[in-house]
Amino acid sequence: MRKTIGLWLLACTACVWVVLVTGGVTRLTHSGLSIVEWKPVTGVMPPLGAAQWEREFEKYRATPEFLKVNAGMTVDGFKSIYLMEYSHRLLARGAGLVFLLPFLYFAFTRRLERALIPKLTAVALLWALQGALGWFMVASGLVNEPRVSHYRLTAHLLAACTLYAVMLSVALEQLRPAERGGASARRPWFSALSAVLVALVFVTIASGGLVAGLRAGLAFNTFPLIGGYWVPPYLLELSPVWKNFFENKLTVQYDHRVLAALVAATALACWIAGLRARLPRRATTALHALVVVTAAQIALGAFTLLYRVPVVLGAAHQATALILLAAVLLVRHEATVRPPDA
Repeated sequence: MRKTIGLWLLACTACVWVVLVTGGVTRLTHSGLSIVEWKPVTGVMPPLGAAQWEREFEKYRATPEFLKVNAGMTVDGFKSIYLMEYSHRLLARGAGLVFLLPFLYFAFTRRLERALIPKLTAVALLWALQGALGWFMVASGLVNEPRVSHYRLTAHLLAACTLYAVMLSVALEQLRPAERGGASARRPWFSALSAVLVALVFVTIASGGLVAGLRAGLAFNTFPLIGGYWVPPYLLELSPVWKNFFENKLTVQYDHRVLAALVAATALACWIAGLRARLPRRATTALHALVVVTAAQIALGAFTLLYRVPVVLGAAHQATALILLAAVLLVRHEATVRPPDA
């Protein structure tokens, strides 16, 4: 039964990955504000005829985005952005059901281990929180400005990444249970270093959310220098100083670059430490994959910036960030599994 639950949770994790990538495409195509209402149940059906499309378009014409950005948009143009956002919401609903229905079945048939129930209950709450944060984010762009709050966007992104990471971790526990005396337990410094890497990846993803929300990737499109500087001036021009780290486009983009460099350095250090720790073969393979994914993510970030955030590169950059997070979690987990000959 553990294997069945593990595979189910892996499928749920893959669904969240798809929803996150689709959400990135929705943001990059400026489609996220096209549906101005949150109808979790009745919203499953899209407009089916000309009259229904006209009613939806009428609602959109009252939004700041239409009035300030898309005033010349036709119904056909509206359909393209509406269907993008609709697809994202439909995938999110579908992913939620992929988790919820088996969870209820396993719970009511008492097939869940006692220790697993609070973990999966927490996952269910994260699903609910994620949906609420999604609408909370969209609602911020329907009032005055034709864009969502970058704070709410980052919260929405982090909640989704937390959901993704928790489900993946629980899935790995079910498929390959950790054992006392694993390589990670014998090398606590390696465990600590990999934990730092997980934290850094999360913080860097949060930083990327701020970059996306502020559209800071459309400015200072040079690499590795930023505006001709290694450390540019005007990083702290806003007052109070803390605002620069969240609202100054230059500072937010610079911080994201620095964090990416820290992730790369820590991943390399983790790789070296892992090799010296003589981790199990699976963990060593995961370490090699971690280094490759890290290099790919840094390259994607650079090209995304240089080409001013095209949809394909922007979506690939977000998708690879999640793969990188999965790789770190896999390394940490495999390092806790005692090899057969230990």
